[in-house]
Amino acid sequence: MSSLSSMFGCGVVMAPPQALGIGKRSDGGLTIVCSSRPKKKATAHHMKTRPRKTQPWDINRKPTVYNPLPPLPPDFTVIIPADASSAPAAPPPPSA
Repeated sequence: MSSLSSMFGCGVVMAPPQALGIGKRSDGGLTIVCSSRPKKKATAHHMKTRPRKTQPWDINRKPTVYNPLPPLPPDFTVIIPADASSAPAAPPPPSA
């Protein structure tokens, strides 16, 4: 078998296998070789492009503490009957 330099008649510089994508793979999955611009699927894309917290003030931030909600007005008070057997059935639908 002849070398590349003898086939082309000049010196040929070869890239290391890692630069060509041969050898170690960082993605750990299948590699698409027939596509010129392979696209990530939905979850993989969102995981790759998600916003990351890099600042210490943002990483150490605690959740917001809100004031408790005011009590409901009397129109919306929930009435629970003492005995479930004496509870009336659901009201009939209104007739038009």
